[in-house]
Amino acid sequence: MPISSLVDPHGKRLVYTADLADEISATASIAGRPPFSGHLAFGMDPFQLGGIIRAADAGNTLSWMTLAEEIEELYPHYGAVLSKRKRQVCQLPITVHPFDDSADSIKHGDLVTDWLNSGVLQRALFDICDGMGKGYSAHEIIWDSAPGRVVPAKLLYRSQRFFEFNWEDGDTLWLRTAGGFADLAPHKFLVHRHPSKSGLTIRSGLTRQIAFIWMYATFTMRDWALFCQAYGMPIRVGRYGPEASEGDKRVLWRAASSIAGDVSAIIPKSMELEFIKDTERTAGSTLYEKRLDWLDRTVSKVVLGGTAGTDAINGGHAVGREHRAAEQDVERFDAELLSNSINDQIIQPMIAFTFGPHLQYPTLLIGRPDEVPLNDVLSGVANLAGLGLKVKAAEVRDRLGLTKPEGEDETIGGVPDAPPKPIAIPKPEQTSQAQRPFLGELLTLQAEAPPELVELMTQRLAEDAAGAMAGMTDAIRAQFDQAHDLHDLAHRLAGLKLPQAEFVEAMTRGAALATLVGQASLVAEMRRRR
Repeated sequence: MPISSLVDPHGKRLVYTADLADEISATASIAGRPPFSGHLAFGMDPFQLGGIIRAADAGNTLSWMTLAEEIEELYPHYGAVLSKRKRQVCQLPITVHPFDDSADSIKHGDLVTDWLNSGVLQRALFDICDGMGKGYSAHEIIWDSAPGRVVPAKLLYRSQRFFEFNWEDGDTLWLRTAGGFADLAPHKFLVHRHPSKSGLTIRSGLTRQIAFIWMYATFTMRDWALFCQAYGMPIRVGRYGPEASEGDKRVLWRAASSIAGDVSAIIPKSMELEFIKDTERTAGSTLYEKRLDWLDRTVSKVVLGGTAGTDAINGGHAVGREHRAAEQDVERFDAELLSNSINDQIIQPMIAFTFGPHLQYPTLLIGRPDEVPLNDVLSGVANLAGLGLKVKAAEVRDRLGLTKPEGEDETIGGVPDAPPKPIAIPKPEQTSQAQRPFLGELLTLQAEAPPELVELMTQRLAEDAAGAMAGMTDAIRAQFDQAHDLHDLAHRLAGLKLPQAEFVEAMTRGAALATLVGQASLVAEMRRRR
């Protein structure tokens, strides 16, 4: 589809020369976008690291983006927790919500849903999350134009080494080209910014906070290795007698120096080889382990918001639950940022290119819905159903992920069909004094005025049940007033013991009255037919 025929979400016609389906930022060494980046991390010291960070802050980010990628590779703990955070948000459910119930909104939502089902977004989602470590990620969008739809066919990951920030505002991205830098073509790139702190994008990535920790952890591991090499093996002392020749001494020296690696040696019988273990020196090796462990736990806090997801710590279930809550906060934050970037840079242009610009667009949401826990819902329904609460069976099935049985489907559970039980009618001598005049009136009523008959029966039933209902309503209202949230309310209602005796008695009397009215009407009808 020609670019000149498309209009963006703001009503502007696309006028740049590149076609939406063309790939304009592929790897090209001549354009300053080589496939290989080289290495900067090996032999890094604090002075060199500081120079790279200062250069990035001054507008030259190439070396920093190269080093940031290496830090993820060379620092196993950081790579592990960062990957865990990425995978956690990538596996969240993705839903599409039309703006309203109008025909156009539903049609727009169906287009987004069909595109989502193609898997283009899901395949790119992990790479989009690369912005967590580096502050931003960039994907080139390859649009597919077909009759009745313009959607992304591919989202191609582009390394941050291919871009640079505008030197005037420090935030607008440029694309590296053979002639220097160029502005990004409109609607050709998904630029996802994922800040871990406020400020310029180049300073907002997680790797910026991890860089010096990585360097110190690297020093610690190197020092630990040297310590183990020097003191991990016991000291070997060879003893020879005065009669030993120079050749014997050389044999003993080779045996003492090489036994650590060979674990075997041959020496003359007249010589001795003793192993001396220095427990005080070897005990100092725990300092390196403690320091490295502290650095790793600090990285876990920075990336995941806590340490329970990666490190075994004391504290039991309560501490683990607290850390899990912190990780869920991070998860919701990540999901919201991803959703906003995708809606603004993919969903809205997709609808505008296909149907023209609109004031409102469908919304793509990543994340779990905020729902009451399933156990609380089922407990509340089970306890309140006996008090008259009615719930749609379809809604409960949806929460459980079950479907409605049809036809000859084999089923489990349910309430078996049973014949209705006869209603026990109170005898006249068991009826209270207040009821007898009313029952007599009902028995003498004629069938010519059924509306008045029903009104009288309804009025009496309401009066009898009013007191019982008031007691239950007051008890439930009190729990509503005292509850802190929906979870607290569900637990309170589940353990609530409502006064049911008066209500059951009132309903029984009402059923008896209804039976007597029906019998009186039947008798009257039979007399009239005679």
